[in-house]
Amino acid sequence: MTNAAPGDLRAFAEEADAGLLSPVSASPLVAALTGDRAVLAAILAVESGWAAVLQRAGLAPAGSAAVVASAAEAGRYDLADIALRAQGGGNPVIPLLADLRKKVAALDSAGIGAGKAVHTSLTSQDVLDTALMLVARNTVHAVLADLKGTAAALAALAGQHAQTLCVGRSLTQHSLPYTFGLRAAQWFQGVAAAGRQLQGLEFPVQFGGAAGTLAAGTVLTDGSTATPFTLADALAAQLGLAPAAAPWHTNRLAITSLGHGLASVLDAFGKIAADVLFLSRPEVAELAEPRAPGRGVSSAMPQKQNPVLSVLVRSAALQAPGLAAQLHLAAATFNDERPDGAWHIEWPALRQLLALTLGAAGHIRELAEGLQVFPDAMRRNLDLSGPLLLAEGVSAAVAPLLDGKDGRTGKQQLQDVVDQTLQAPPSDQAATYRKLLREAVPAAVVPGERLEELLDPGSYLGQAAQISRRILAAFPDFDSQTTDANGASRG
Repeated sequence: MTNAAPGDLRAFAEEADAGLLSPVSASPLVAALTGDRAVLAAILAVESGWAAVLQRAGLAPAGSAAVVASAAEAGRYDLADIALRAQGGGNPVIPLLADLRKKVAALDSAGIGAGKAVHTSLTSQDVLDTALMLVARNTVHAVLADLKGTAAALAALAGQHAQTLCVGRSLTQHSLPYTFGLRAAQWFQGVAAAGRQLQGLEFPVQFGGAAGTLAAGTVLTDGSTATPFTLADALAAQLGLAPAAAPWHTNRLAITSLGHGLASVLDAFGKIAADVLFLSRPEVAELAEPRAPGRGVSSAMPQKQNPVLSVLVRSAALQAPGLAAQLHLAAATFNDERPDGAWHIEWPALRQLLALTLGAAGHIRELAEGLQVFPDAMRRNLDLSGPLLLAEGVSAAVAPLLDGKDGRTGKQQLQDVVDQTLQAPPSDQAATYRKLLREAVPAAVVPGERLEELLDPGSYLGQAAQISRRILAAFPDFDSQTTDANGASRG
């Protein structure tokens, strides 16, 4: 491919990752933390940090770190030009390094030999892997801020709606009475568990030199008190990254663990979005997204209020598995001491996962904090199944009390009642079930008052409230109003 770009295309190249076709991640924050400019700045930060490490170890001339730091200001570089020239060596470090060396030489007015501090004993993979860890660390910190805001909002919903009855659904059908509080608590559990996993990730520095043997670093430190390992640890400290016991050029667990963590967060977000999309349908109408001017509009239908926050979040969640799989595919095919293509396909997959997760985190937080809940609609939908929804509970309580009849056990007799009820039109099933149930269960066995208790949806919630409390208590660092497993406030 030619490396000559027409002048009128350069401006477009600079804005290539604006997110026109990825609205979920089209935001200034996402661009600032994951865009090309952020990657370039991270590469330069690694080179500048390495210069500082070498100078402190006495392996670079005094004053060289300041010169390199000045030369490493990201605004000095032509991003589009570097991207095009990266085709020459297969990665962006090579052309950027050439430009950095020129700028260091130009800024070294005292002639101290500051260029000796640039990239000495490193290889491009050391720099790019470490730079991507910087990008990932910064992005994950931002994701966690929004994720914790989301978790706090979900915990509040769980508490506010602990007694709000709704219907549980299984395989698209009404199953049992449920509470919206438990639904919100389960959303919280998914988000908090994924957040805890993401929070526990380490972002290790990469080092190893040309083939992962630290041969050049060994020569560099010969005769000094430093070793290649102490230099690597110093670089990790300089950049705020985790030290690594050894080079991980071809052991990509740091990358796949990060990808898994991000995909897990998007899984949790996607579950919430999928539920809200269904529950906000007009014929269900149990929930609604928060409104904002210009949001949810249609290009043709003025009455539409599309649940666009959930749509955007779900779009991110649906992309995540493929991107995480790409990282695993790369890791499984990292041949030799530096692979021919597998390393390269990591970069866009990881960057896209970071961008999608950060974008979705902002949207899901806004959704959770402003979610509109309609308990009356929940009760209306719960009542659609009528007392038939309590058939399991009725059978558990009543079947042992019934004598056998015509060779049918008590449980079988109650199942016959259900089967006959289901043959009636849906609008008649509630009355039919009550009638047939009363006929099958003598009042002497189960008095009318007790039977009505069994047919009250609120009587068959099991441990819903306790489950919610246990979930919230299990993640105190994600619940701003933490309660213990018995419901006592610890906040």
